[in-house]
Amino acid sequence: MPFQSVSWETFIAQSHTWPVIDVRSPNEYTHAHIPSAYSLPIFNNEERHEIGLTYKQKSSSKAIQIGLDYFGPKMKSFVLQAEQLFSCKNELLIHCWRGGMRSEAMCWLLGLYGWKVYQLEGGYKSFRSWVLQQFQQSYPLIVLGGYTGSSKTELLQQLSNVGEVVVDLEQIAGHKGSAFGNLGLPPQESAEQFENKLALALHHAERLRIVNHKKWIWVEGESQRIGQLNIPSAVYQQMKSAPNLFMYVPFDERLEKVVTEYGNHEKEALVHAVMRIRKRLGGLYTKEVVNFLLENKVQSAFHILLSYYDRFYDRSSKDGVSSTYEIRVDEIPFRDRAAYLIDWVQKNI
Repeated sequence: MPFQSVSWETFIAQSHTWPVIDVRSPNEYTHAHIPSAYSLPIFNNEERHEIGLTYKQKSSSKAIQIGLDYFGPKMKSFVLQAEQLFSCKNELLIHCWRGGMRSEAMCWLLGLYGWKVYQLEGGYKSFRSWVLQQFQQSYPLIVLGGYTGSSKTELLQQLSNVGEVVVDLEQIAGHKGSAFGNLGLPPQESAEQFENKLALALHHAERLRIVNHKKWIWVEGESQRIGQLNIPSAVYQQMKSAPNLFMYVPFDERLEKVVTEYGNHEKEALVHAVMRIRKRLGGLYTKEVVNFLLENKVQSAFHILLSYYDRFYDRSSKDGVSSTYEIRVDEIPFRDRAAYLIDWVQKNI
């Protein structure tokens, strides 16, 4: 069965229901990929390197011959893997780096076996161009801010549960934002993969907002850097220009939350996190926090740390922000805060 090439617009629209197959090498896929894609590499890392070297040093025809030597014996295996993964699907979306021979070969093979297959025009390279374009779009953001421990992430989840449109930057980045934000989490993915996920999240959120007739896309107030990753500058500037809600939550409530969230981690990991901010925290406070941790006085340690983060927030959070609204929620039960925020925004912004 012949295959047809489709634009990225068609590709992304169908990727919600049709499987996406990435036939690039394992290294290419691991570095970054379309988030929904399955890895089914035509060549392993060594084979791809050999073919590329042959192409540069000898000729394209010689490189193709070597590629066929590797591809031929694997064809049955590719069909069996695809059948195991996608036996209940009729259509498949396939791509390589730039819509060349690797994806064409897999399209031909799986199309021959009976699937209706579509090749992404321009391959992953065209997807990356689309990703970068998304960051230049204008989004109606509203930013939920507040001191560390204000349960902003949990409130975003509440907002999502009641039908608001939310983009969770920390979830996409795989990091909770502070020096302790990676505790209990796997290592962060590459900056390119973060961009891929963020672009798709923004695209989906905007479509959802329009369909559901919502005014805002809610995001959490962040520094531009989340762990080892940076929010793209164009998006971050939109966050600064958007309405920023500063949600006041009492210190004691926030202290209880951070102690509960982080206090049970291994002391070595906690001390290591403290040492990452020792220059900003200062030598005396660093020594006090570490001693408290080693003495198992976790609440005392986090009391100092939370005070430090409050001061840091006061210095940095309002820098470049166009409009900030302070909202007191200290007398609102946590379960009711999302509804309270929605009502407040509707009345005041």
